[in-house]
Amino acid sequence: MLLRTAAALALMTTTAMAQQTDIAIGMVLEPPNLDPTAGAAAAIDEVVYANVFEGLTRFGPDGSIQPGLAESWDVSEDGTVWTFHLREGVTFHDGTSMDADDVVFSLDRARAEDSVNAQKALFEGIETVEAVDPQTVRITLGAPNGNLGFNLAWGDAVIVAPESAETNATDPVGTGPFRFANWVQGDRVELTRYDDYWGEAPALESAVFRFISDPNAAFSAMMAGDIDAFPNFPAPETLSSFAADPRFTVIVGSTEGETILAINNAVVTDPRIREAIARAVDRQEIIDGAMFGYGTPIGSHFAPHNPDYVDLTGRAPHDPDRARALLEEAGASDLKLRLALPPPSYARRGGEIVASQLREVGIETEVTNLEWAQWLEQVFKGKDFDLTIVSHTEPMDINIYARPDYYFQYDNPEFQALMENAETATDPAERSALLQQAQEMIADDHVNAFLFQLAKTGVADARLEGLWENAPTQANDLSEVRWTE
Repeated sequence: MLLRTAAALALMTTTAMAQQTDIAIGMVLEPPNLDPTAGAAAAIDEVVYANVFEGLTRFGPDGSIQPGLAESWDVSEDGTVWTFHLREGVTFHDGTSMDADDVVFSLDRARAEDSVNAQKALFEGIETVEAVDPQTVRITLGAPNGNLGFNLAWGDAVIVAPESAETNATDPVGTGPFRFANWVQGDRVELTRYDDYWGEAPALESAVFRFISDPNAAFSAMMAGDIDAFPNFPAPETLSSFAADPRFTVIVGSTEGETILAINNAVVTDPRIREAIARAVDRQEIIDGAMFGYGTPIGSHFAPHNPDYVDLTGRAPHDPDRARALLEEAGASDLKLRLALPPPSYARRGGEIVASQLREVGIETEVTNLEWAQWLEQVFKGKDFDLTIVSHTEPMDINIYARPDYYFQYDNPEFQALMENAETATDPAERSALLQQAQEMIADDHVNAFLFQLAKTGVADARLEGLWENAPTQANDLSEVRWTE
């Protein structure tokens, strides 16, 4: 009897001490699909980047460009030929091998005329992609581009298989450390560890991403232990409560998210009106009111932590009197604009403040709250809006202003030529100068009203380690996450 009792106690102790190997991650938005090569929503990469799908290169947690499916690469002396050497023994989650032919297929698909890739511009400089042998890929460019390794690290450039590419939206098949298990729409996506992963096996065996858009519900879920980590927590006003509770760790870092009051330049064509909108906005009031002090004011579409950043907040400071004068000068004294707001709290809360600030200078707004799928369809794709608030979380994406068909429809040939020169510049000093000039140009044109750089405010169980502090791209990379006890 004593032996049985001792054995039972030993079993209970072993079970209690067993390392936890599952995790529940909270997210504000549900992705519209799970294919990063066929959608613009950040929530897609937040689930699948570095977890399910991988590219030739990848972003590290510090923003560095690291080897991915390519273990190394060489660049020709003139900068136009990049040769990538692929890792051995890589397989897709369906068991098929990943080789150079899959890379050729993926990149040719992304840059094809009928491509639905949201960042097709990343691949425009590519002339040919060739399989030299099963483990070697040669990419030839029309002009030198020292940024190719950076471009290929985006989620939009992940490698997919011809056999599964068409169904990745609902049944994603990648090469990452986790494989897709289940998607309960409106609730969660489930991943499980891929046992044949080419790299080091992750400590976690399973992960579930739960979608909780309401800030109060997010707070309750964390407090109740239903969620283990919420990397982009939607209720910054409650962070002090978590910081005071030893069960939790508050993780505050930076993101690539330029939060802007985007202006449809095809509707608001007069730059004086756009400047009036920019001067009506009080950035700090929005940061304090919507983000509870978390955020950095910006005056152009560039991250303050980037070494090429220029502080242009003084180009359009908060000046209601000047805003009124500009509106009068433009003959727009009775202006009414539509303000379309997506679900994130920074947009909904910020939108209320912006509407009040615009009203103060004589601009009335018709505010419409849209669900994420509606916003993507109506605003991003359909360009049916006057104003909107959104955070652009893609890394170093000022080149979107060189795309006249982009949703805010800024068409400036001078800027387009400037960005083309920046893309092909091989001298770092020259490229830096061009990027600084680009920041100044869109600030002076008042393309959008630039609000603030989104802070990464996260909450996690204090026993977790390996979560990213900063967000150099839109990702919840779980490959290094583990429980410490």
